[in-house]
Amino acid sequence: MSETVRLVCPAGRKHVELWAGYALVALGVVAVVVDPSHWANLTLGVLLLLTGVALAVHGHMIKSPVLEVSDGEFRYERGRYIVRVPFHDIGSYHVLPGRIRSLGLCDTTGRPKRFPSLQNRRTSRAYLPLTGMTSPAKVESFMAMAGIPPRKRSLTS
Repeated sequence: MSETVRLVCPAGRKHVELWAGYALVALGVVAVVVDPSHWANLTLGVLLLLTGVALAVHGHMIKSPVLEVSDGEFRYERGRYIVRVPFHDIGSYHVLPGRIRSLGLCDTTGRPKRFPSLQNRRTSRAYLPLTGMTSPAKVESFMAMAGIPPRKRSLTS
């Protein structure tokens, strides 16, 4: 595969924190502008402004998972955690249902691949966590564009 196929999973918490932070900043500015001579408005405005800035900064720091296939390699990236798998080692995939969806990859014999834990624990996991807002249909179309068959349709299972 010579083209790069990429899927950025939407993070609902990130969007909520960004919008809420920006709204609190705007509300803080409005509170100060309404009556800048009264100490209660100034205090409320500064508190809203500081809370909004903190919330927006935290929202910008949330990393969304990214799936990418390029140059014969499948890559999963979430912040500093990066998993690279040679494309020819992947036989099939499956999307685990649940509140927070996950992507499981299988090798060419149909066995689940194991990945190191996200928090550098000793355990390993057989899936890569996505986000709750990630649609299984989007993951399926991404994998179809990448050329990876679903587990139920793989040749070896």
